[in-house]
Amino acid sequence: MNYETELADLIMSLVKEGGSDLHMTVGSFPTLRVNRDLIPLTRKRELTAEDTLGFLRVMVGEKALTSFVVNQEIDFSYEYAKEYRLRGNASFQRGVISIALRLVTKVKTISELNLPEQIIQIARERQGFFLVVGPVGQGKSTTLAAMIGLINSEAKRHIVTIEDPIEFRFDQDKSLIEQREVGVDTKDFHTALTHVFRQDADVIMIGEMRDKETISAAVTAAETGHLVLSTLHANSAAQTVDRIIDTFPADQQDQIRLQLASSLIGILSQRLVPRVSGGLIPAFELLLNTPAISNLIRERRTHEIDVLIETGSQDGMIDLDRNLAELVRRGDVTKDDAMSFARRQNIFERLL
Repeated sequence: MNYETELADLIMSLVKEGGSDLHMTVGSFPTLRVNRDLIPLTRKRELTAEDTLGFLRVMVGEKALTSFVVNQEIDFSYEYAKEYRLRGNASFQRGVISIALRLVTKVKTISELNLPEQIIQIARERQGFFLVVGPVGQGKSTTLAAMIGLINSEAKRHIVTIEDPIEFRFDQDKSLIEQREVGVDTKDFHTALTHVFRQDADVIMIGEMRDKETISAAVTAAETGHLVLSTLHANSAAQTVDRIIDTFPADQQDQIRLQLASSLIGILSQRLVPRVSGGLIPAFELLLNTPAISNLIRERRTHEIDVLIETGSQDGMIDLDRNLAELVRRGDVTKDDAMSFARRQNIFERLL
């Protein structure tokens, strides 16, 4: 099999079907994910161990392949025909290679993604810390890319991104953009952040907050005149605050709590819900760091944050259950689909 040619055919199948992911697993047909459903490409043959090895060699090259065999995990990006980019992960399962590829679409605007208009103002901020959170596959990186795109189109700013791997490639417009890939351009997130202070950056985008060293450096950057954008795997805004603080040892938690209370701009928690007309539509929870929220963080009363979000629409906050109910009333999503994403199902039903 010519793996480069076959990979190109699989990628184009993913594009034509409007899919988001391509899975290649030994003993199975190549499989697409389209609107959350898995669709095996039965016109292809079932993959062998030799096939997945061959595909991975095409995408990462011999040097990275050797490293993968040693480490047994690898994140990577792959570009086809200078038009389609994919974010990839390869791992071993039952002693053979399994590959998952996600299609990275072109950078969309905030309006194209149906993001809240408050995100426009946040992207225009000069300083502070903003997080987009949610489970895997909920469009967090896409949201950050839209914010970087807005800044790039409006302002003369120096933007540095630190990613693992680089997903969206930005064409410079008004801003100067430098994109650094962990493992290629820098050792790790923390090392890159340590040196970014000497790089005259205005905006720092961190692909993911993975450890306390990265979080600490990011919060410090936000305190010292940078706009810092990042993602975190968390289910809600309040949980995000707790998770950040709990990442640190007990004797450091008061310090990070004070830093977070003063530097945080907001937290956007998002979910992609099946749309009645096809495709997916985002639903949101948005926390904005008002003086009241800042006090709750500082005074260890984060358990009260949900109440302020629920009642804070006049401050620009968005409650997830209220947002889901609005999507149902507009006919964008079904009640059952919205219910499966609701945080408090009894309250969600009362909002309809």
